Parts: sequence; structure tokens; C-alpha cells
Amino acid sequence: MIAEIENYIEIQNNIDQILKNSPLKLSFIIEKSGIKKPTFFKKLKEKRFTPEELLIIAKFVEPKIWQNETKEEILESLKRSEDDIKNGRIISYEDFKKEREMRMKKYKNEA
Repeated sequence: MIAEIENYIEIQNNIDQILKNSPLKLSFIIEKSGIKKPTFFKKLKEKRFTPEELLIIAKFVEPKIWQNETKEEILESLKRSEDDIKNGRIISYEDFKKEREMRMKKYKNEA
């Protein structure tokens, strides 16, 4: 339990950097959070989001990470990745970046 509380405190203290490093625009995150813009910026400055507000923000900033994958799921995913590499099911970094950009645009339009 102590580790979870320490993680919460760390996230609360670094929320400004987390949002700055997000690929999403801050205006999008503010809109999706349901917090009025002036209130959002005040909470950001004072670093006093509620746990519920941080959870809402996290679901948009890191949509996959918050799902809490188990160790077994992570290991299975890594095994599938290794199999993909061995069997030539890979794409170039440039193609990956293009695909990522298209997915982000689609994600932003759907949200």
C-alpha cells in the first residue's frame, strides 16, 4: 500500500511534466477531464488534482497503461513480439511512425 501512495504522490507532483510530454494537446485533455479550464490550470499549478481526476486524465494520456496488465500477460506479449521478429513480421521505424500518426489523428477525432 505504501508503494501505491508513493506512486500517487509522484504522479501528483509531476503531473505538469506528464501532461507536457503527452502527445495529446492540453486543451483536449482539459475538455475530456470535465474540469473547467481556469480550475484545471489552478489545480495544475497547485498540484492538487483528486485521485478521481488523475484517473480520468491518465485514461486519456496513457490509454493502454492504466489497464494493469498482469505479469503473465506482459510475458506473453513479449513472447509474441519475439515470434514476430523471428518470423519477419516487422515494419520499418518510418512506417511505424506514419502508422502511429494516423492512429493518433483517428484517436483524437473519435474522442
